[in-house]
Amino acid sequence: MIDALTEALSDAAKHDRGNGAAGTRVRKSMQAAKGAAQDVRKQVQADKNAS
Repeated sequence: MIDALTEALSDAAKHDRGNGAAGTRVRKSMQAAKGAAQDVRKQVQADKNAS
């Protein structure tokens, strides 16, 4: 997840300079990160409830 976000930083910089396609890639990366974070959260909650 960290690697994907780090890679998105270059696209974010391109978006800041006006590249619209880079903005689309940033949004896609952010959505993927959100999903991965949610999966981690669910697993942590499941582990907590199992204890």
